[in-house]
Amino acid sequence: MREPRTVLPGEIDSVPDRPAVFLLWASEGRPYLARTSLLRRRLKRLLGEPARVSKLLNLGGVVERVDFWLTGSQLESAFIHLELARHHYPEDWPKITRLRMPAFVRLTLDNPFPRTTVTTRFGRGLLYGPFPSRAAAERFDAAVLDLFQVRRCEENLEPSPRHPGCIYGEMNKCLRPCQEAVSVEEYHGEVSRLEEFLRTDGASLREPVEQARDRASAEMQFEEAARLHERAERIKSASALAGDLAHALDRLAGVAVTPSAAMECVDLWFLIGGRWQKQVRLALSESAGAGQSMDRRLRDTVAALQPEGGPPRAEHLALLARWYGSSWRDGEWIELEWPDKIPYRKLVNAIARVSKPPQD
Repeated sequence: MREPRTVLPGEIDSVPDRPAVFLLWASEGRPYLARTSLLRRRLKRLLGEPARVSKLLNLGGVVERVDFWLTGSQLESAFIHLELARHHYPEDWPKITRLRMPAFVRLTLDNPFPRTTVTTRFGRGLLYGPFPSRAAAERFDAAVLDLFQVRRCEENLEPSPRHPGCIYGEMNKCLRPCQEAVSVEEYHGEVSRLEEFLRTDGASLREPVEQARDRASAEMQFEEAARLHERAERIKSASALAGDLAHALDRLAGVAVTPSAAMECVDLWFLIGGRWQKQVRLALSESAGAGQSMDRRLRDTVAALQPEGGPPRAEHLALLARWYGSSWRDGEWIELEWPDKIPYRKLVNAIARVSKPPQD
Protein backbone atom coordinates (compact mmCIF):
# COMPACT_ATOMS: atom_id res chain seq x y z
CA MET A 1 0.00 0.00 0.00
CA ARG A 2 1.39 3.38 -1.00
CA GLU A 3 2.15 6.19 1.46
CA PRO A 4 -0.70 8.55 2.41
CA ARG A 5 -0.99 12.25 1.86
CA THR A 6 -1.30 14.29 5.07
CA VAL A 7 -3.05 17.59 5.79
CA LEU A 8 -3.93 19.57 8.89
CA PRO A 9 -7.56 20.36 9.81
CA GLY A 10 -7.12 23.95 8.63
CA GLU A 11 -6.05 22.79 5.17
CA ILE A 12 -9.22 20.90 4.24
CA ASP A 13 -10.09 23.31 1.43
CA SER A 14 -6.99 22.12 -0.43
CA VAL A 15 -8.13 18.49 -0.34
CA PRO A 16 -9.53 17.08 -3.62
CA ASP A 17 -13.23 16.24 -3.63
CA ARG A 18 -12.62 12.73 -4.91
CA PRO A 19 -13.04 9.12 -3.71
CA ALA A 20 -10.64 8.29 -0.89
CA VAL A 21 -9.93 6.33 2.27
CA PHE A 22 -8.86 8.45 5.24
CA LEU A 23 -7.68 8.38 8.84
CA LEU A 24 -8.42 11.11 11.38
CA TRP A 25 -5.76 11.28 14.08
CA ALA A 26 -6.29 12.75 17.55
CA SER A 27 -3.55 13.41 20.08
CA GLU A 28 -3.98 9.93 21.51
CA GLY A 29 -5.86 6.72 20.84
CA ARG A 30 -6.58 4.91 17.62
CA PRO A 31 -7.56 6.82 14.49
CA TYR A 32 -11.03 7.19 12.98
CA LEU A 33 -11.11 5.17 9.72
CA ALA A 34 -13.57 5.67 6.87
CA ARG A 35 -13.91 5.81 3.11
CA THR A 36 -15.90 8.21 1.00
CA SER A 37 -16.75 9.14 -2.57
CA LEU A 38 -16.24 12.88 -1.91
CA LEU A 39 -13.35 13.48 0.47
CA ARG A 40 -13.48 17.26 0.95
CA ARG A 41 -17.23 17.32 1.61
CA ARG A 42 -16.96 14.42 4.08
CA LEU A 43 -14.11 16.07 5.99
CA LYS A 44 -16.00 19.34 6.24
CA ARG A 45 -18.97 17.50 7.72
CA LEU A 46 -16.76 15.75 10.25
CA LEU A 47 -14.54 18.69 11.15
CA GLY A 48 -16.92 21.63 10.59
CA GLU A 49 -18.36 24.03 13.12
CA PRO A 50 -20.59 22.37 15.75
CA ALA A 51 -23.54 24.62 14.86
CA ARG A 52 -23.47 23.34 11.30
CA VAL A 53 -23.11 19.65 12.19
CA SER A 54 -25.08 19.41 15.40
CA LYS A 55 -26.79 16.16 14.42
CA LEU A 56 -23.69 14.53 12.95
CA LEU A 57 -20.44 13.17 14.32
CA ASN A 58 -18.32 16.24 15.03
CA LEU A 59 -14.59 15.81 15.50
CA GLY A 60 -13.65 19.48 15.12
CA GLY A 61 -11.14 20.53 17.76
CA VAL A 62 -10.12 16.91 18.40
CA VAL A 63 -8.42 15.90 15.15
CA GLU A 64 -4.79 16.95 14.75
CA ARG A 65 -4.09 15.60 11.27
CA VAL A 66 -5.70 13.77 8.37
CA ASP A 67 -4.06 11.00 6.35
CA PHE A 68 -5.76 10.08 3.09
CA TRP A 69 -5.36 7.87 0.06
CA LEU A 70 -7.09 8.93 -3.17
CA THR A 71 -8.58 5.91 -4.94
CA GLY A 72 -9.64 5.23 -8.50
CA SER A 73 -11.96 2.29 -7.98
CA GLN A 74 -14.21 0.59 -5.49
CA LEU A 75 -11.78 -2.33 -5.34
CA GLU A 76 -8.88 -0.06 -4.40
CA SER A 77 -10.98 1.69 -1.73
CA ALA A 78 -12.05 -1.65 -0.26
CA PHE A 79 -8.52 -3.04 -0.29
CA ILE A 80 -6.94 0.00 1.39
CA HIS A 81 -9.80 0.13 3.91
CA LEU A 82 -9.26 -3.57 4.69
CA GLU A 83 -5.50 -3.25 5.18
CA LEU A 84 -5.85 -0.17 7.41
CA ALA A 85 -8.58 -1.85 9.47
CA ARG A 86 -6.41 -4.94 9.99
CA HIS A 87 -3.47 -2.76 11.04
CA HIS A 88 -5.23 -0.33 13.39
CA TYR A 89 -8.07 -2.57 14.61
CA PRO A 90 -6.63 -6.12 14.67
CA GLU A 91 -9.50 -7.43 16.81
CA ASP A 92 -12.43 -5.54 15.28
CA TRP A 93 -11.56 -5.39 11.58
CA PRO A 94 -14.24 -7.93 10.47
CA LYS A 95 -16.96 -5.75 12.01
CA ILE A 96 -15.46 -2.57 10.58
CA THR A 97 -15.05 -3.88 7.03
CA ARG A 98 -18.31 -5.91 7.14
CA LEU A 99 -16.65 -8.59 5.08
CA ARG A 100 -18.48 -11.89 5.00
CA MET A 101 -16.14 -14.83 4.57
CA PRO A 102 -16.93 -16.69 1.35
CA ALA A 103 -18.21 -20.25 1.24
CA PHE A 104 -16.22 -23.18 -0.15
CA VAL A 105 -16.89 -26.82 -0.87
CA ARG A 106 -14.17 -28.81 0.87
CA LEU A 107 -13.22 -32.37 0.00
CA THR A 108 -11.75 -33.77 3.24
CA LEU A 109 -9.05 -35.95 1.74
CA ASP A 110 -7.39 -36.68 5.10
CA ASN A 111 -10.47 -38.56 6.32
CA PRO A 112 -10.26 -42.37 6.00
CA PHE A 113 -13.55 -42.14 4.09
CA PRO A 114 -13.44 -38.71 2.41
CA ARG A 115 -16.57 -36.65 1.91
CA THR A 116 -17.49 -33.10 0.96
CA THR A 117 -18.63 -30.34 3.28
CA VAL A 118 -19.59 -26.70 2.86
CA THR A 119 -17.48 -24.36 4.97
CA THR A 120 -16.30 -20.78 5.37
CA ARG A 121 -13.04 -21.82 7.04
CA PHE A 122 -9.80 -22.95 5.53
CA GLY A 123 -8.53 -26.40 6.42
CA ARG A 124 -6.88 -29.51 5.09
CA GLY A 125 -8.16 -31.02 1.89
CA LEU A 126 -9.24 -29.62 -1.46
CA LEU A 127 -11.10 -26.29 -1.26
CA TYR A 128 -13.33 -25.32 -4.19
CA GLY A 129 -14.73 -21.80 -4.42
CA PRO A 130 -15.35 -19.05 -3.55
CA PHE A 131 -19.14 -19.05 -3.84
CA PRO A 132 -21.29 -15.92 -3.43
CA SER A 133 -23.22 -17.52 -0.56
CA ARG A 134 -23.42 -20.67 1.52
CA ALA A 135 -26.68 -21.58 -0.22
CA ALA A 136 -24.93 -21.41 -3.62
CA ALA A 137 -22.16 -23.70 -2.36
CA GLU A 138 -24.73 -26.17 -1.00
CA ARG A 139 -26.58 -26.27 -4.34
CA PHE A 140 -23.34 -26.98 -6.18
CA ASP A 141 -22.31 -29.62 -3.66
CA ALA A 142 -25.64 -31.45 -3.92
CA ALA A 143 -25.60 -31.38 -7.74
CA VAL A 144 -22.03 -32.70 -7.94
CA LEU A 145 -22.65 -35.48 -5.44
CA ASP A 146 -25.51 -36.68 -7.67
CA LEU A 147 -22.82 -37.46 -10.27
CA PHE A 148 -20.69 -39.58 -7.93
CA GLN A 149 -21.22 -42.28 -5.33
CA VAL A 150 -19.40 -40.53 -2.50
CA ARG A 151 -20.98 -40.60 0.95
CA ARG A 152 -23.00 -37.65 2.26
CA CYS A 153 -23.21 -38.69 5.91
CA GLU A 154 -21.24 -36.75 8.52
CA GLU A 155 -20.47 -39.55 10.97
CA ASN A 156 -17.02 -40.98 11.58
CA LEU A 157 -17.52 -44.32 9.89
CA GLU A 158 -16.82 -47.64 11.53
CA PRO A 159 -17.64 -49.96 8.62
CA SER A 160 -19.59 -53.08 9.46
CA PRO A 161 -21.96 -55.35 7.53
CA ARG A 162 -24.48 -54.65 10.32
CA HIS A 163 -24.43 -50.88 9.74
CA PRO A 164 -28.00 -49.69 8.93
CA GLY A 165 -26.85 -47.58 5.97
CA CYS A 166 -28.92 -44.71 4.60
CA ILE A 167 -31.36 -43.77 1.85
CA TYR A 168 -28.54 -42.73 -0.53
CA GLY A 169 -27.12 -46.23 -0.42
CA GLU A 170 -30.56 -47.65 -1.19
CA MET A 171 -30.88 -45.24 -4.14
CA ASN A 172 -27.46 -46.33 -5.47
CA LYS A 173 -26.06 -42.83 -4.86
CA CYS A 174 -23.38 -44.05 -2.44
CA LEU A 175 -20.93 -46.95 -2.57
CA ARG A 176 -21.93 -47.80 1.02
CA PRO A 177 -18.46 -48.00 2.61
CA CYS A 178 -20.29 -48.01 5.96
CA GLN A 179 -21.63 -51.49 5.17
CA GLU A 180 -18.35 -52.70 3.63
CA ALA A 181 -20.10 -53.00 0.25
CA VAL A 182 -16.83 -51.87 -1.35
CA SER A 183 -13.20 -51.96 -0.28
CA VAL A 184 -11.39 -48.87 0.99
CA GLU A 185 -9.41 -48.79 -2.27
CA GLU A 186 -12.56 -48.85 -4.40
CA TYR A 187 -14.10 -46.03 -2.39
CA HIS A 188 -10.93 -43.94 -2.71
CA GLY A 189 -11.01 -44.51 -6.44
CA GLU A 190 -14.44 -42.84 -6.59
CA VAL A 191 -13.15 -39.99 -4.42
CA SER A 192 -10.22 -39.54 -6.82
CA ARG A 193 -12.69 -39.14 -9.69
CA LEU A 194 -14.52 -36.45 -7.69
CA GLU A 195 -11.25 -34.68 -6.89
CA GLU A 196 -10.28 -34.65 -10.56
CA PHE A 197 -13.73 -33.31 -11.44
CA LEU A 198 -13.21 -30.35 -9.09
CA ARG A 199 -9.64 -29.69 -10.21
CA THR A 200 -10.68 -29.60 -13.88
CA ASP A 201 -13.97 -27.73 -13.34
CA GLY A 202 -15.92 -30.73 -14.59
CA ALA A 203 -13.90 -31.39 -17.76
CA SER A 204 -12.58 -34.77 -16.53
CA LEU A 205 -16.14 -36.13 -16.46
CA ARG A 206 -17.80 -34.09 -19.20
CA GLU A 207 -15.32 -34.60 -22.04
CA PRO A 208 -15.30 -38.44 -22.04
CA VAL A 209 -19.10 -38.47 -21.98
CA GLU A 210 -19.31 -36.03 -24.89
CA GLN A 211 -16.79 -38.08 -26.88
CA ALA A 212 -18.75 -41.28 -26.21
CA ARG A 213 -21.97 -39.52 -27.22
CA ASP A 214 -20.45 -38.35 -30.50
CA ARG A 215 -19.18 -41.87 -31.28
CA ALA A 216 -22.59 -43.38 -30.53
CA SER A 217 -24.26 -40.81 -32.76
CA ALA A 218 -21.79 -41.46 -35.59
CA GLU A 219 -22.51 -45.20 -35.30
CA MET A 220 -26.26 -44.46 -35.37
CA GLN A 221 -26.80 -45.78 -31.84
CA PHE A 222 -29.28 -43.01 -31.19
CA GLU A 223 -30.76 -44.31 -27.96
CA GLU A 224 -27.31 -44.56 -26.39
CA ALA A 225 -26.38 -41.16 -27.81
CA ALA A 226 -29.52 -39.64 -26.27
CA ARG A 227 -28.71 -41.19 -22.89
CA LEU A 228 -25.14 -39.88 -23.01
CA HIS A 229 -26.35 -36.47 -24.14
CA GLU A 230 -28.66 -36.29 -21.12
CA ARG A 231 -25.76 -37.18 -18.82
CA ALA A 232 -23.51 -34.57 -20.46
CA GLU A 233 -26.19 -31.95 -19.87
CA ARG A 234 -26.46 -32.95 -16.21
CA ILE A 235 -22.70 -32.57 -15.83
CA LYS A 236 -22.80 -29.14 -17.50
CA SER A 237 -25.67 -28.04 -15.27
CA ALA A 238 -23.82 -29.12 -12.14
CA SER A 239 -20.63 -27.34 -13.24
CA ALA A 240 -22.56 -24.18 -14.09
CA LEU A 241 -23.76 -23.93 -10.47
CA ALA A 242 -20.16 -23.10 -9.50
CA GLY A 243 -20.53 -19.64 -11.01
CA ASP A 244 -17.77 -17.62 -12.64
CA LEU A 245 -15.25 -17.40 -9.77
CA ALA A 246 -15.17 -20.87 -8.23
CA HIS A 247 -12.15 -23.09 -8.90
CA ALA A 248 -9.94 -25.37 -6.90
CA LEU A 249 -8.25 -22.90 -4.57
CA ASP A 250 -4.72 -23.81 -5.69
CA ARG A 251 -5.78 -22.96 -9.27
CA LEU A 252 -7.63 -19.72 -8.50
CA ALA A 253 -5.82 -16.84 -10.18
CA GLY A 254 -6.79 -13.74 -12.09
CA VAL A 255 -6.33 -10.04 -12.53
CA ALA A 256 -8.76 -7.20 -11.91
CA VAL A 257 -8.42 -4.27 -14.32
CA THR A 258 -9.77 -1.09 -12.69
CA PRO A 259 -9.71 2.68 -13.20
CA SER A 260 -6.82 4.44 -11.50
CA ALA A 261 -6.61 7.48 -9.26
CA ALA A 262 -3.76 8.70 -11.49
CA MET A 263 -4.45 10.38 -14.80
CA GLU A 264 -4.05 8.29 -17.98
CA CYS A 265 -3.50 5.08 -16.02
CA VAL A 266 -5.25 1.85 -15.12
CA ASP A 267 -4.55 -0.37 -12.13
CA LEU A 268 -3.90 -4.09 -12.34
CA TRP A 269 -4.69 -6.21 -9.28
CA PHE A 270 -3.29 -9.72 -9.57
CA LEU A 271 -4.75 -12.46 -7.36
CA ILE A 272 -2.34 -15.39 -7.15
CA GLY A 273 -2.34 -18.17 -4.60
CA GLY A 274 -5.46 -16.79 -2.93
CA ARG A 275 -3.75 -13.47 -2.16
CA TRP A 276 -3.97 -10.03 -3.74
CA GLN A 277 -0.57 -8.95 -4.95
CA LYS A 278 0.89 -5.47 -4.89
CA GLN A 279 -1.04 -3.04 -7.07
CA VAL A 280 0.45 -2.49 -10.54
CA ARG A 281 -0.18 0.93 -12.08
CA LEU A 282 0.03 0.95 -15.86
CA ALA A 283 0.47 4.32 -17.58
CA LEU A 284 -1.36 4.67 -20.90
CA SER A 285 0.18 7.85 -22.30
CA GLU A 286 2.21 7.60 -25.48
CA SER A 287 5.35 8.78 -23.72
CA ALA A 288 5.02 6.04 -21.06
CA GLY A 289 4.91 3.32 -23.71
CA ALA A 290 8.30 4.25 -25.17
CA GLY A 291 7.25 2.83 -28.53
CA GLN A 292 6.28 -0.57 -27.12
CA SER A 293 2.96 -2.25 -27.82
CA MET A 294 0.55 -2.81 -24.94
CA ASP A 295 0.95 -6.54 -25.42
CA ARG A 296 4.73 -6.26 -24.97
CA ARG A 297 4.38 -4.05 -21.90
CA LEU A 298 1.96 -6.50 -20.30
CA ARG A 299 4.31 -9.40 -20.93
CA ASP A 300 7.14 -7.47 -19.28
CA THR A 301 4.86 -6.59 -16.35
CA VAL A 302 3.86 -10.22 -15.80
CA ALA A 303 7.47 -11.41 -16.13
CA ALA A 304 8.52 -8.94 -13.42
CA LEU A 305 5.87 -10.10 -10.96
CA GLN A 306 7.16 -11.80 -7.84
CA PRO A 307 4.05 -13.24 -6.21
CA GLU A 308 3.89 -12.97 -2.45
CA GLY A 309 4.12 -16.38 -0.85
CA GLY A 310 2.18 -17.80 2.04
CA PRO A 311 -1.20 -19.44 2.46
CA PRO A 312 -4.39 -18.01 0.90
CA ARG A 313 -6.01 -15.17 2.81
CA ALA A 314 -9.72 -15.59 3.44
CA GLU A 315 -10.30 -11.84 3.67
CA HIS A 316 -8.73 -11.33 0.23
CA LEU A 317 -11.07 -13.92 -1.27
CA ALA A 318 -14.00 -12.34 0.57
CA LEU A 319 -13.05 -9.00 -0.96
CA LEU A 320 -12.88 -10.58 -4.42
CA ALA A 321 -16.29 -12.23 -4.01
CA ARG A 322 -17.91 -8.99 -2.78
CA TRP A 323 -16.41 -6.83 -5.53
CA TYR A 324 -17.10 -9.33 -8.33
CA GLY A 325 -20.69 -9.98 -7.31
CA SER A 326 -21.61 -6.37 -6.60
CA SER A 327 -23.73 -4.01 -8.67
CA TRP A 328 -21.03 -1.33 -8.23
CA ARG A 329 -18.15 -3.31 -9.75
CA ASP A 330 -16.07 -0.78 -11.67
CA GLY A 331 -13.62 -2.91 -13.59
CA GLU A 332 -13.12 -6.26 -15.25
CA TRP A 333 -11.94 -9.62 -13.97
CA ILE A 334 -9.78 -11.81 -16.21
CA GLU A 335 -9.09 -15.41 -15.18
CA LEU A 336 -5.49 -16.63 -15.44
CA GLU A 337 -3.92 -20.06 -15.59
CA TRP A 338 -0.93 -18.84 -13.63
CA PRO A 339 1.81 -18.89 -14.76
CA ASP A 340 1.37 -21.07 -17.84
CA LYS A 341 -1.36 -19.36 -19.85
CA ILE A 342 -1.88 -15.59 -19.68
CA PRO A 343 -4.63 -14.26 -22.03
CA TYR A 344 -2.79 -11.13 -23.10
CA ARG A 345 -5.28 -10.27 -25.84
CA LYS A 346 -8.14 -10.32 -23.31
CA LEU A 347 -6.07 -8.14 -21.00
CA VAL A 348 -5.35 -5.60 -23.73
CA ASN A 349 -9.05 -5.40 -24.63
CA ALA A 350 -10.07 -5.07 -20.97
CA ILE A 351 -7.60 -2.22 -20.46
CA ALA A 352 -9.00 -0.45 -23.52
CA ARG A 353 -12.57 -0.75 -22.19
CA VAL A 354 -11.74 0.31 -18.62
CA SER A 355 -9.65 3.29 -19.73
CA LYS A 356 -12.35 4.53 -22.14
CA PRO A 357 -14.04 7.65 -20.70
CA PRO A 358 -17.77 7.24 -19.93
CA GLN A 359 -20.20 8.40 -22.58
CA ASP A 360 -22.49 11.31 -21.77
